[in-house]
Amino acid sequence: MKELRKDQQKERRVVRAFSIAGLPTWRSLLCAGAAALAMLPGIATASALEQFKSFVATAKSAQGEFSQRLVKMDKDGKARVSQESTGTFIFSRPGKFIWTYQKPYEQVLQADGEKLYIYDKDLNQVTVKKLGNALGSSPAAILFGSNDLEKNFVLKEAGAKDGLEWMQATPMAKDTTFEQIGIGMKNGVPHAMELRDSFGQVSVLTFKKFEKNPPVKPAQFKFVVPKGADVFEQ
Repeated sequence: MKELRKDQQKERRVVRAFSIAGLPTWRSLLCAGAAALAMLPGIATASALEQFKSFVATAKSAQGEFSQRLVKMDKDGKARVSQESTGTFIFSRPGKFIWTYQKPYEQVLQADGEKLYIYDKDLNQVTVKKLGNALGSSPAAILFGSNDLEKNFVLKEAGAKDGLEWMQATPMAKDTTFEQIGIGMKNGVPHAMELRDSFGQVSVLTFKKFEKNPPVKPAQFKFVVPKGADVFEQ
Protein backbone atom coordinates (compact mmCIF):
# COMPACT_ATOMS: atom_id res chain seq x y z
CA MET A 1 0.00 0.00 0.00
CA LYS A 2 1.14 3.55 -0.65
CA GLU A 3 1.86 5.84 2.23
CA LEU A 4 -0.45 8.83 2.41
CA ARG A 5 1.41 12.06 1.60
CA LYS A 6 0.27 15.43 2.89
CA ASP A 7 -0.40 16.74 -0.59
CA GLN A 8 -2.67 13.78 -1.21
CA GLN A 9 -4.74 14.18 1.94
CA LYS A 10 -7.79 15.52 0.19
CA GLU A 11 -10.47 13.97 2.34
CA ARG A 12 -13.98 15.35 2.25
CA ARG A 13 -15.33 16.92 5.40
CA VAL A 14 -17.85 14.41 6.65
CA VAL A 15 -19.23 13.73 10.08
CA ARG A 16 -16.58 11.24 10.49
CA ALA A 17 -19.01 9.55 12.27
CA PHE A 18 -16.72 7.22 12.51
CA SER A 19 -14.13 9.53 13.29
CA ILE A 20 -11.62 10.26 10.97
CA ALA A 21 -12.24 13.77 11.74
CA GLY A 22 -14.66 12.56 14.11
CA LEU A 23 -18.58 9.30 14.61
CA PRO A 24 -20.80 7.89 14.15
CA THR A 25 -26.83 9.19 13.12
CA TRP A 26 -32.06 2.72 9.18
CA ARG A 27 -36.86 0.86 6.13
CA SER A 28 -39.69 2.64 7.88
CA LEU A 29 -39.44 2.84 11.59
CA LEU A 30 -39.80 -0.84 11.78
CA CYS A 31 -43.56 -1.01 11.55
CA ALA A 32 -43.99 -4.15 13.59
CA GLY A 33 -40.91 -3.53 15.73
CA ALA A 34 -41.69 0.06 16.58
CA ALA A 35 -45.27 -0.84 17.33
CA ALA A 36 -44.08 -3.60 19.61
CA LEU A 37 -41.68 -1.26 21.36
CA ALA A 38 -44.41 1.30 21.85
CA MET A 39 -46.55 -1.35 23.51
CA LEU A 40 -43.91 -2.21 26.08
CA PRO A 41 -44.69 -0.81 29.54
CA GLY A 42 -43.23 2.65 29.96
CA ILE A 43 -41.51 2.82 26.58
CA ALA A 44 -43.54 5.84 25.46
CA THR A 45 -42.48 7.82 28.51
CA ALA A 46 -39.06 6.29 29.12
CA SER A 47 -36.23 8.78 29.43
CA ALA A 48 -33.77 9.21 26.59
CA LEU A 49 -31.02 7.54 28.61
CA GLU A 50 -33.22 4.54 29.43
CA GLN A 51 -34.28 4.20 25.79
CA PHE A 52 -30.74 4.54 24.53
CA LYS A 53 -29.22 2.00 26.92
CA SER A 54 -31.96 -0.43 25.94
CA PHE A 55 -31.26 0.23 22.26
CA VAL A 56 -27.52 -0.39 22.66
CA ALA A 57 -28.17 -3.60 24.59
CA THR A 58 -30.77 -5.03 22.20
CA ALA A 59 -29.85 -3.69 18.74
CA LYS A 60 -27.22 -6.08 17.42
CA SER A 61 -27.68 -4.66 13.93
CA ALA A 62 -29.64 -1.90 12.19
CA GLN A 63 -30.03 -0.25 8.82
CA GLY A 64 -31.74 2.75 7.30
CA GLU A 65 -31.30 6.15 5.69
CA PHE A 66 -29.86 9.41 6.97
CA SER A 67 -29.67 13.08 6.09
CA GLN A 68 -26.94 15.38 7.36
CA ARG A 69 -26.52 19.14 7.42
CA LEU A 70 -23.88 21.41 8.90
CA VAL A 71 -25.10 24.44 10.83
CA LYS A 72 -22.69 27.36 11.25
CA MET A 73 -23.16 30.66 13.03
CA ASP A 74 -22.29 33.74 10.95
CA LYS A 75 -20.84 37.01 12.26
CA ASP A 76 -24.33 38.29 13.04
CA GLY A 77 -25.10 35.25 15.14
CA LYS A 78 -27.50 33.79 12.59
CA ALA A 79 -27.51 30.09 11.81
CA ARG A 80 -26.46 29.17 8.28
CA VAL A 81 -27.17 25.69 6.96
CA SER A 82 -24.83 24.05 4.46
CA GLN A 83 -25.88 21.79 1.62
CA GLU A 84 -27.59 18.66 2.83
CA SER A 85 -25.98 15.25 2.41
CA THR A 86 -28.01 12.06 2.23
CA GLY A 87 -27.25 8.37 2.21
CA THR A 88 -27.71 4.96 3.80
CA PHE A 89 -26.17 2.95 6.60
CA ILE A 90 -26.05 -0.55 8.00
CA PHE A 91 -24.19 -1.82 11.07
CA SER A 92 -23.52 -4.93 13.09
CA ARG A 93 -22.08 -4.68 16.59
CA PRO A 94 -19.35 -4.40 17.48
CA GLY A 95 -17.49 -2.25 14.99
CA LYS A 96 -18.88 -3.36 11.64
CA PHE A 97 -20.67 -0.77 9.53
CA ILE A 98 -21.13 0.75 6.09
CA TRP A 99 -21.98 4.46 6.00
CA THR A 100 -22.61 5.58 2.43
CA TYR A 101 -22.94 9.18 1.26
CA GLN A 102 -24.95 9.23 -1.97
CA LYS A 103 -25.57 12.96 -2.47
CA PRO A 104 -24.18 15.52 -3.23
CA TYR A 105 -21.07 13.36 -3.77
CA GLU A 106 -20.35 9.68 -3.26
CA GLN A 107 -18.22 8.53 -0.37
CA VAL A 108 -18.17 5.31 1.65
CA LEU A 109 -16.96 4.76 5.21
CA GLN A 110 -16.77 1.04 5.88
CA ALA A 111 -15.47 -0.95 8.86
CA ASP A 112 -14.96 -4.70 9.07
CA GLY A 113 -14.33 -4.85 12.82
CA GLU A 114 -10.57 -4.32 12.48
CA LYS A 115 -10.02 -1.55 9.93
CA LEU A 116 -11.85 1.51 8.66
CA TYR A 117 -11.87 2.21 4.92
CA ILE A 118 -12.76 5.62 3.49
CA TYR A 119 -13.47 5.51 -0.23
CA ASP A 120 -13.84 8.73 -2.24
CA LYS A 121 -15.33 7.87 -5.61
CA ASP A 122 -14.42 11.17 -7.30
CA LEU A 123 -10.76 10.74 -6.38
CA ASN A 124 -10.88 6.94 -6.75
CA GLN A 125 -8.92 6.84 -3.51
CA VAL A 126 -9.11 4.61 -0.43
CA THR A 127 -7.71 5.60 2.96
CA VAL A 128 -7.25 2.82 5.53
CA LYS A 129 -7.09 3.30 9.30
CA LYS A 130 -7.01 0.96 12.27
CA LEU A 131 -10.54 0.84 13.61
CA GLY A 132 -9.56 1.34 17.24
CA ASN A 133 -7.82 4.61 16.45
CA ALA A 134 -10.61 5.75 14.17
CA LEU A 135 -13.46 5.16 16.60
CA GLY A 136 -12.30 6.16 20.05
CA SER A 137 -14.67 8.63 21.70
CA SER A 138 -16.55 9.35 18.49
CA PRO A 139 -20.19 9.26 17.37
CA ALA A 140 -19.55 5.91 15.71
CA ALA A 141 -18.47 4.44 19.03
CA ILE A 142 -21.92 5.32 20.35
CA LEU A 143 -24.00 3.91 17.51
CA PHE A 144 -21.84 1.05 16.27
CA GLY A 145 -19.49 0.14 19.09
CA SER A 146 -19.83 -2.04 22.18
CA ASN A 147 -22.16 -1.27 25.06
CA ASP A 148 -19.52 -0.03 27.53
CA LEU A 149 -20.25 3.61 26.68
CA GLU A 150 -19.71 4.95 30.16
CA LYS A 151 -16.00 4.11 29.90
CA ASN A 152 -15.58 6.79 27.22
CA PHE A 153 -18.50 9.18 27.68
CA VAL A 154 -20.29 11.10 30.40
CA LEU A 155 -24.00 10.49 29.75
CA LYS A 156 -26.88 12.60 31.02
CA GLU A 157 -30.46 13.56 30.21
CA ALA A 158 -31.03 16.65 28.05
CA GLY A 159 -34.82 17.07 28.10
CA ALA A 160 -37.46 17.00 25.35
CA LYS A 161 -37.24 18.85 22.01
CA ASP A 162 -38.98 18.49 18.64
CA GLY A 163 -41.02 15.55 19.86
CA LEU A 164 -37.94 13.59 20.93
CA GLU A 165 -36.37 12.74 24.28
CA TRP A 166 -32.74 13.88 24.22
CA MET A 167 -29.59 12.72 25.99
CA GLN A 168 -26.12 14.22 25.96
CA ALA A 169 -22.84 12.32 25.59
CA THR A 170 -19.62 14.16 26.41
CA PRO A 171 -16.33 12.42 25.48
CA MET A 172 -13.97 11.94 28.41
CA ALA A 173 -10.96 12.22 26.09
CA LYS A 174 -9.83 15.78 25.45
CA ASP A 175 -8.43 15.28 21.95
CA THR A 176 -11.69 14.43 20.17
CA THR A 177 -13.21 16.34 17.26
CA PHE A 178 -16.62 16.61 18.88
CA GLU A 179 -17.07 18.29 22.25
CA GLN A 180 -20.64 17.20 22.73
CA ILE A 181 -23.03 14.71 21.12
CA GLY A 182 -26.80 14.91 21.48
CA ILE A 183 -29.03 11.93 20.69
CA GLY A 184 -32.79 12.24 20.19
CA MET A 185 -34.77 9.09 21.03
CA LYS A 186 -38.34 8.03 20.31
CA ASN A 187 -40.02 4.64 20.64
CA GLY A 188 -36.72 3.06 21.64
CA VAL A 189 -34.60 4.03 18.62
CA PRO A 190 -32.43 7.06 17.68
CA HIS A 191 -34.18 9.57 15.43
CA ALA A 192 -31.54 12.30 15.41
CA MET A 193 -28.01 13.25 16.47
CA GLU A 194 -26.41 16.65 16.98
CA LEU A 195 -22.61 16.76 16.90
CA ARG A 196 -21.06 19.96 18.24
CA ASP A 197 -17.38 20.61 17.48
CA SER A 198 -14.82 22.93 19.07
CA PHE A 199 -15.50 25.62 16.44
CA GLY A 200 -19.15 25.98 17.40
CA GLN A 201 -20.39 24.14 14.33
CA VAL A 202 -23.18 21.61 14.69
CA SER A 203 -23.64 18.62 12.38
CA VAL A 204 -27.27 17.52 12.48
CA LEU A 205 -28.14 13.94 11.51
CA THR A 206 -31.67 12.66 11.13
CA PHE A 207 -32.57 9.00 10.59
CA LYS A 208 -35.50 7.44 8.78
CA LYS A 209 -36.60 4.01 7.57
CA PHE A 210 -34.81 2.69 10.62
CA GLU A 211 -34.88 -1.11 10.84
CA LYS A 212 -33.64 -2.74 14.01
CA ASN A 213 -31.92 -6.15 13.94
CA PRO A 214 -32.16 -6.95 10.23
CA PRO A 215 -30.32 -10.14 9.21
CA VAL A 216 -26.68 -9.38 8.34
CA LYS A 217 -23.67 -11.46 7.40
CA PRO A 218 -20.04 -10.67 8.35
CA ALA A 219 -19.00 -11.05 4.70
CA GLN A 220 -21.03 -8.04 3.61
CA PHE A 221 -18.75 -5.75 5.66
CA LYS A 222 -15.59 -6.94 3.91
CA PHE A 223 -14.25 -4.03 1.87
CA VAL A 224 -13.27 -4.68 -1.74
CA VAL A 225 -10.92 -2.08 -3.22
CA PRO A 226 -12.43 -0.61 -6.41
CA LYS A 227 -10.53 -1.30 -9.59
CA GLY A 228 -7.67 1.13 -10.15
CA ALA A 229 -8.11 2.93 -6.83
CA ASP A 230 -5.10 4.33 -4.97
CA VAL A 231 -4.83 2.93 -1.44
CA PHE A 232 -3.20 4.83 1.44
CA GLU A 233 -2.53 3.33 4.86
CA GLN A 234 -2.48 5.56 7.93
